[in-house]
Amino acid sequence: MAEQQNRNYATGRRKTAVARVWVTPGTGKFTINYRDDADYFTRPTARMIIRQPFDEVGLAEQYDVMATVRGGGTAAQAGAVRHGITRALMQVNPDWRPPLKSAGYVTRDPRKKERKKYGMKGARARFQFSKR
Repeated sequence: MAEQQNRNYATGRRKTAVARVWVTPGTGKFTINYRDDADYFTRPTARMIIRQPFDEVGLAEQYDVMATVRGGGTAAQAGAVRHGITRALMQVNPDWRPPLKSAGYVTRDPRKKERKKYGMKGARARFQFSKR
């Protein structure tokens, strides 16, 4: 149970994806929804995104990450995991906040899909106008 003491928990969000992230000192193993990160995020871009906070503070392969993520697509889920990792790392050491903040990982990305309006094709796209 001593390992439980060293865990840091944080929640990350992006679009409609929500990630619960636990960061533990270890060997750099990423587990997303009880699967290896290479199995869960098949795109190399998504795997690169979830490693960015560790690269920024120079901690590659010093911490294990266990995350559960729901909602959104794979890109939004990767962004949510990155946000959660960033918040958990700031709990581990508050001195890491300035480099993570300057890289843009601390701020939650507020952009979401705009809702479709009635009488229109989409959020802003209208049906074609016919004069006659």
